[in-house]
Amino acid sequence: MTLVQQLFRTKPTDQIVAEGGQGEGGELRRTMSLWQLTLFSIGATLGTGIFVILGQAVPKAGPAVVIGFVLAAVTALFSALSYAELAGTIPVSGSSYSYAYATLGELIAWICGWCLMLEYAVSVAAVAVGWGQYLNTFFKGAFGWELPAAITNSPGENGGVVNLTAILIVVLCTWLLLRGASESATANTIFVMIKIVILAFFIIVAFTAFQSGNLAPFAPMGIAGITAAASQVFFSYIGFDAASTAGEEAKNPKRDLPLAIIFSLIIVTIIYVLVALAAVGAMPWQQFSESGTEASLALIADQALGATWPGLIISFGAVVAIASVVLTVLYGQTRILFAMSRDGLLPRVFQKVNPRRQVPVANTLIVAVFVAVLAGLIPLGQLAEATSIGTLFAFAIVNVGVLVLRRTRPDLPRSFRAPLFPATPILGVIFCVVVMAGLAGVTWVAFLLWMAVGLVAYFLYGFRHSRLAR
Repeated sequence: MTLVQQLFRTKPTDQIVAEGGQGEGGELRRTMSLWQLTLFSIGATLGTGIFVILGQAVPKAGPAVVIGFVLAAVTALFSALSYAELAGTIPVSGSSYSYAYATLGELIAWICGWCLMLEYAVSVAAVAVGWGQYLNTFFKGAFGWELPAAITNSPGENGGVVNLTAILIVVLCTWLLLRGASESATANTIFVMIKIVILAFFIIVAFTAFQSGNLAPFAPMGIAGITAAASQVFFSYIGFDAASTAGEEAKNPKRDLPLAIIFSLIIVTIIYVLVALAAVGAMPWQQFSESGTEASLALIADQALGATWPGLIISFGAVVAIASVVLTVLYGQTRILFAMSRDGLLPRVFQKVNPRRQVPVANTLIVAVFVAVLAGLIPLGQLAEATSIGTLFAFAIVNVGVLVLRRTRPDLPRSFRAPLFPATPILGVIFCVVVMAGLAGVTWVAFLLWMAVGLVAYFLYGFRHSRLAR
């Protein structure tokens, strides 16, 4: 084989599926139901975004931010349909990495997996960093005291020394993951139900103060404002693909994975639209500002009832939301590394399965230590925002993968087919490229630097150890 042929060698889909669940020393256990898979994706998607991003998006579009959420959901839907098709066809743990390996070749699969490492590891660390701040907001409202800034902020930021609260939430979620996939799914189910109940509480409270006059003018910034808001809130939809990382622990993956992806996106969209409509109806959009956005939902709830306890409940919801995101994203990271290790592109330690617990223990601990160090010791700043470009790149690859697999393997049994093919995946690629093009220059610089490091790692280790090369 020439070098180019080696770089773009694909792994047969039959082989990928046949190896599903197999690790070194044991197998992953199939315990997750459709309900649990759906809540896994909701847990990864319905995070702090809705508690924070609404206050940032309303000034861009006014009451039409509601349309912005719908437009962002439609954008995400094209990629979700492609994910659903490939998840039902190739139901394994690697998510978009495995889909790329089957359709576009090893180098593209590596790049996709490398992007997912950036997205998952840095984003979960960034989310964990904020947990102590939300926890303090809750403690202050409930008990009138706060944790010291030295252990709730990053080093050098507002008196921070070591962000012990960020490390704590990572340790707690790691403990749950080590207990087993079923136990993790049960904990996530509880977290997600609490989040949904609290957001439903906000919707009901906000609608008691709803004034139709607050919706006029509906689109003060016009179409440009709506699209600007849609681009911003799009990132609050990222995470719907989390179920695809559980392909080897699902009871009926070919049926349940596509349904979980679609159901989670629909449920999250309904929640987002209702929250946005209730918020702009309860408070004039001019009062939303860039400052204090973290407390926008709590502020609206307090004003609606003329008390402080509603905001306290909302703050508790944010604390639970972060815990759920940390749990599900840590899980997804370990399963993607598991698949990459099984293919020989990463060291074998990442595919070792504990025969008693039936989870990749060493893998989970390595990821947890790395994330805890990031969260506890490094102020992440804009680097966390740069993870979004990796997600969009992975989405684009999945859309292209659907086009390629339909052409190269039309005979494959597919439990779900993206409707209106080929328009759906093509539109998915276009929307991903458009959103990527609108990202800041510093985001592109961080992305390209990360890609350069990834290519060096691939040629030093992955290319030489790939199982396809044997």
